[in-house]
Amino acid sequence: MWRALADPTRRALLDLLAGAPRNTGDICEHFSDPTRGGLGRTGVMKHLDVLTDAGLVLVRREGRVRWNYLNPVPIQQVCDRWVSRHVRHIASSLAQLKEVAESGE
Repeated sequence: MWRALADPTRRALLDLLAGAPRNTGDICEHFSDPTRGGLGRTGVMKHLDVLTDAGLVLVRREGRVRWNYLNPVPIQQVCDRWVSRHVRHIASSLAQLKEVAESGE
């Protein structure tokens, strides 16, 4: 998952899918714009494959159309396991700082 998230194009792809599921043709059209990476279909498919292998994108096929969905579960699991532990400590420290500042000590 970390390797998949390390690439800015893949993060942009996940951001696009966060808005709504997209078929592969729509994604290719979006990223074919030079201001959005100028990727061809092969490049988009490689990025989608990495995201799918990491479990961050789920695929559903309807005939010849491939629908791509964001799967937020792995990201939430990382957040729960790693990030929230550190955020809890920081939030607790900030609350203590607020108490000290407001008490005038």
